[in-house]
Parts: sequence; structure tokens; C-alpha cells
Amino acid sequence: MTRHLLPLALAAAIAFPAIAAAADSLPPPRIIVSGEGQSTAAPDLALLTLSVMREAKTARAALDANNDAMAAVIAAMKSAGIKDRDLQTAGIQINPRYNYTNKPDGSQEAELVAYQVTNTLSVRIRDIDKTGEILDKAVSLGVNQGGGISFSNEDPKTAVTEARKKAVADAMAKAKTLAEAAGVSIGRVLEITDQNIAPAPMPINAKAFDAAGAAVPVQAGENAYAVQVTVTFELK
Repeated sequence: MTRHLLPLALAAAIAFPAIAAAADSLPPPRIIVSGEGQSTAAPDLALLTLSVMREAKTARAALDANNDAMAAVIAAMKSAGIKDRDLQTAGIQINPRYNYTNKPDGSQEAELVAYQVTNTLSVRIRDIDKTGEILDKAVSLGVNQGGGISFSNEDPKTAVTEARKKAVADAMAKAKTLAEAAGVSIGRVLEITDQNIAPAPMPINAKAFDAAGAAVPVQAGENAYAVQVTVTFELK
């Protein structure tokens, strides 16, 4: 009997450490929560997108007219204090324009009537108090297509850091509430990931400025920098 029981005892002796090792390798109980934080900052940059469109019978004539108009706009930007580094061509498009007439057989006949040339300029304004004045001047010199305006911060690190701190604090508060409700407590932080949410640009329509008798009224407001974090806590 002893000889028969010995292998079983040896097998049990080997199995128990293996089971204990497997239990030790299991991940600890954990809880995953998300937190949100937001911080605001007054903008110190205005970012404009301005377009000039000119039309003529030939592509060459349309391009020449567009070049003249855009050159006047760029010169006005520079006279207003905008540096070369803050002026960038964002795109040039040359498109034919057709008139379509219906034929008796139901088909359409296309007639080339003109060419349209659109030149788009991106402008960075560091003195945002001049934004309305520059918009008004640009329209009076030939900007006639819809554009975009956004207000930004050259260095938003301070605002983003504050938003991160608030997001982590929010996640910790949520984790504590959930753990207390479940009768446990949170332990060390196992993982943190975050995601920044930048302010979105606000679209504008350049044609709306045509009737302006003075500088376009522009309100910069505040930029809100939002951060979302996901935090994984160990449970005790």
C-alpha cells in the first residue's frame, strides 16, 4: 500500500506549488474608470483662411486677375504687421465653368463660358486685436470666398497640464465612489492613458463682410482645452 500511495503523494506535492504559482500569475482585481478635465485660456493667436476667386474667359486671364488681387491682399497683410512666416498659400485651384443647355433628344450640351481661379491664403495674426481690421481690409481688396477663423494659443501647455490634473482627480474620485459602493478600496495605479481635445475652428463667410463700414467686430473669447483620461486601479 505504501508503494502505491507514494506516487500519489509525490504528484500532490508537485501539483500544489503549480496551482499556487498559477494563482500568483493571475492579474489582480482591478477597476477602469474615465475622468474629464477642462481648463481655459485667453487666445493669443488668430488663424484666418482667406480666398480670392477671379473669373475670366481664359485661364491665363483669370490667373492674372487673381494674382493681382491676391498680391494686394498679401501687401495689406504685411503693411498691417503680419510677418512672412505667418503667411502661407494653402492652395490654388483652376476650374472651368460651363453652361448647360437641354437638347431635343434629352441630352445636354456643355458650353465653356469661363475659367475660375481660386487662391487661398492662411494668415496667422499674433496681435488678435487687429483681426477685425485685417478681415475688413482683406475683403475690400478682393477676398470674396468663404473662409475660416479660429483662435488659438501659441503655447497651451499650462492650460493642458491643468486640464490633465483635473481629469486624473475626476477619475480618482469616480474610482473611490465605485469601490466604496462595492465594499472594496482602490490600490495603486496600474495604467493611465489620456486624450487631448483641442478647440474647434469656427467657420465664417467672407461675403458677410462686404457691407461692413468699419472693422469687422470679432470676439476672441476663451479657448477651452479638454482632456479625457482612462485610469486603471488595483482593487484591495
